[in-house]
Amino acid sequence: MARAMLEYTKTVLNKVSFDATLFCKEVQKALTRLLPYEIEELKIFIRSLVQQNPELNQCLIYLKP
Repeated sequence: MARAMLEYTKTVLNKVSFDATLFCKEVQKALTRLLPYEIEELKIFIRSLVQQNPELNQCLIYLKP
């Protein structure tokens, strides 16, 4: 079940990556819903997505190092 939530979150983030504001909102929601080890995996995914779409860079502030 938990793995399904992570995969769903990745799908949603891919679909909203055209709009930085919406992307940031979805990142915030994901960080409240996922487990700590899933958040670490999500951070890697988000960083790779930001490399493809530099305008999403502003959302990195929600990811603690």
